[in-house]
Amino acid sequence: MRAVCAKTKSAFIEPQIRQHLDYLEGELGQSSWFAGEAFSGADVQLSFVLEAAAARGGLDGSRPKLMDFLRRIHARPAYQRAIERGGEYAILT
Repeated sequence: MRAVCAKTKSAFIEPQIRQHLDYLEGELGQSSWFAGEAFSGADVQLSFVLEAAAARGGLDGSRPKLMDFLRRIHARPAYQRAIERGGEYAILT
């Protein structure tokens, strides 16, 4: 069963994650935020996906626009207030 899972992960899951991260990286090449030049709900929704990808899905410095997106999200005053109230955000730990 482990061999089947490993094969599925390497043959299907990891290529799909790479493809989706590449797509998102390209989209941020067109504007500052995912839905244009203004921060929107789309950015809030995608921030969770990118936090998970950074924690476990292969998001790293090879995709600088996505990493910059996360830095900008983390620098937002609302995000900082949420951290102050709820504590450090550590996904999947």
